[in-house]
Amino acid sequence: MAVAEIKVLSTQATEDAYRELVPLFEKASGHKVITVFTGTVNAQKRLADGESYDMIIMAGPAIDAQIEAGKALAGSRVDLAKSGVALGVPKGAPKPDIGNVAALKDTLLKAKSIGYSTGPSGVYMLSLFDRLGVADQIKGKLKRTPSGVFVGDLLAKREVEIGFQQVSEIATFPGVDFVAPLPAEMQQTTVFSSAIMVGAKQAEAAKRLVKFLTSPQAAEAFKKRGMEPG
Repeated sequence: MAVAEIKVLSTQATEDAYRELVPLFEKASGHKVITVFTGTVNAQKRLADGESYDMIIMAGPAIDAQIEAGKALAGSRVDLAKSGVALGVPKGAPKPDIGNVAALKDTLLKAKSIGYSTGPSGVYMLSLFDRLGVADQIKGKLKRTPSGVFVGDLLAKREVEIGFQQVSEIATFPGVDFVAPLPAEMQQTTVFSSAIMVGAKQAEAAKRLVKFLTSPQAAEAFKKRGMEPG
């Protein structure tokens, strides 16, 4: 079997689990995987600029948009894992209460600074601030990461007091204490999916990688990071 070099463009919510799994796939298949990890905004820009990959991993709606734009193959979307949004604080900092809607609102109003991302979790948090009726009061305290930078980076450097991002991106981040997922009635689950690109040079090998990422072995890697497989 010819050895393929699979080129992948991926956003970062699945990065930890993916980094654990890809060496196992490479060993089992003999193929090589080259992956570019970046934020959603950057990933969309790279694709719009015509960069070529065999496969992409992004939030489900972003994958659907790439299929609609004719960049990814229709029918090739495969859901890998789901993640909710969670709160983190700098290591050793007091952990605020976000156990219910009132507590979450109170925590947002009391926080001196709040980190959020340019990805799906950040877009959702802005809409949630509106829903909670606190958007105007906290506007001056918000700090958004540039695309490709984790909210965990802001927390670890103590540039913000609290920060929100996907569970999988904040739960095990060095220098960050995981507090809790958003309360159930305020939670949004994002599905992260893969798709094969139109004109992929290694489409068959990429499909094998997708099959591996949806295997029972892979499910454990996602679960360890607070994601739900599939």
